[in-house]
Amino acid sequence: MNAAQSAAFQANAGFSPAEVSGVVLGVVFAVLLVWGVWAMRTAYAGWADQHLTPGQFFGVVIRFLAIYLVLGFLLLS
Repeated sequence: MNAAQSAAFQANAGFSPAEVSGVVLGVVFAVLLVWGVWAMRTAYAGWADQHLTPGQFFGVVIRFLAIYLVLGFLLLS
């Protein structure tokens, strides 16, 4: 956005585009963390009930960590 567009946005909305970006990023990472906790808890319950092997359980954990790191790199860089 150029300076005129940014000023118009801030005048009409009452907050800057950078603040909106921060809120959106915060919501994305909060949802990702809640989903990750749910996925790992469900995988742990399956592992505890012997429906999953330890390898499958750790696969869920590794996949979540990979998604979190990739999304963090893409959105925060």
